[in-house]
Amino acid sequence: MVKNSFISVISQEENRGSIEFQVFRFTNKIRRLTSHLKFHRKDYLSQRGLRKILGKCQRLLSYLSKKK
Repeated sequence: MVKNSFISVISQEENRGSIEFQVFRFTNKIRRLTSHLKFHRKDYLSQRGLRKILGKCQRLLSYLSKKK
């Protein structure tokens, strides 16, 4: 329920540069890469990309928590 309301806020906002939208996009990428890595365990480039995205998402979330 919270996810649906969050998606509707993002789609209405049309501000793709906002921090909330970036966190939403990173979350989708993380899910996609995680499901990819379940089947391709030795894909080290995808593992590296996942680690980079996790770091970016973590930094954005900490910034967002400090901001609000």
